[in-house]
Amino acid sequence: MPVNPEYEGRQYPPTAPYAVGREKLREFAAAVGSTHPAHHDVAVARGAGYPDVVAPPTFAVVVAQRAEAQYIEDAGAGIDFSRVVHADERFTHHRPIVAGDELVTVLHVDSLRERAGITMVSTRCEIYASDADGNPGEPVSTVRSTLAVRGEDA
Repeated sequence: MPVNPEYEGRQYPPTAPYAVGREKLREFAAAVGSTHPAHHDVAVARGAGYPDVVAPPTFAVVVAQRAEAQYIEDAGAGIDFSRVVHADERFTHHRPIVAGDELVTVLHVDSLRERAGITMVSTRCEIYASDADGNPGEPVSTVRSTLAVRGEDA
């Protein structure tokens, strides 16, 4: 089944809150080679003005991918993940992500463009601090992704 063009412009509901944990941030920082002590040490992070350990800038992808899974796993979307290549990722941070954050994400399928058997899918994940009811509150980050989905004959 090809990528469904009717999904262009679709917005998915907010994800369940994602609890950002210190150890997750430390593990991610180690995995990407980020050695800045504010990613690992609470005292250093607080001394730098953060309320807790701060995430490396690319940590937002962990939260965004949870939201993108809604689209990838939506049977009607026509995405065969075995045929997906990640083409681009861009981050706009409105404030740092820190341990203790509860984040919700709203996924937007901004555009679908098909050329030569490949569909370029542009998505936007708006990440928010969760309010007391688990709804989007303060903006935290925007993650824009482009996926290349190869067709059956590509």
